[in-house]
Order: sequence, then C-alpha cells, then structure tokens
Amino acid sequence: MMKSSYSGVALCVVVMVAVMLSEEARMAEAVTCSPVQLSSCLGPINSGSPPSTTCCQKLREQRPCLCGYLKNPSLRQYVNSPNARKLASNCGVPVPQC
Repeated sequence: MMKSSYSGVALCVVVMVAVMLSEEARMAEAVTCSPVQLSSCLGPINSGSPPSTTCCQKLREQRPCLCGYLKNPSLRQYVNSPNARKLASNCGVPVPQC
C-alpha cells in the first residue's frame, strides 16, 4: 500500500512540475506588440543604412507582430517598404506573407 502512495505523490509532483514549466514557456513566448519597440530601426527603414544589434534584437522580438503591422494601413508603408525588407534580411528575420 505504501508503494502506491509514494508513486501517486511522485506522479502528482511530476505533473505539477510539467504544468509550471509549460506556464513559464508560455510567458516567455508572450510578446507585447508595439511598433514603438522598433524605434531603433527607424534610421535603417528610412535610409537603408545597416541595422544596429539592438534594432535586430527588437525586430526578432516583434516578429510575431509583423503580420498585424502589415495589415495596419498606418504602418504598412513602413513595414513593407524596400528598406524594411532589406533590414529584415540583414537581421535574418523572414518577412511574413500575410
């Protein structure tokens, strides 16, 4: 009888750890979509100059948001411009086809 109690407790602990890890992974994946986060990329978007490390980092963070930006009439002209595509290529971020 003791063996099944210990195995039940162990199973419960394993399930709790799995749930906690899955919650942490979801929180790490959550992105707040904010075009302001890409302000370090304005120079390269406007002029075609090489992007900074910070710009590329922010672009990678905002990657899940790019379709939303492309669908926004106010942002589309910037996000879909030739310089923005060049910027994405230089940062190794594929431009989504939305």
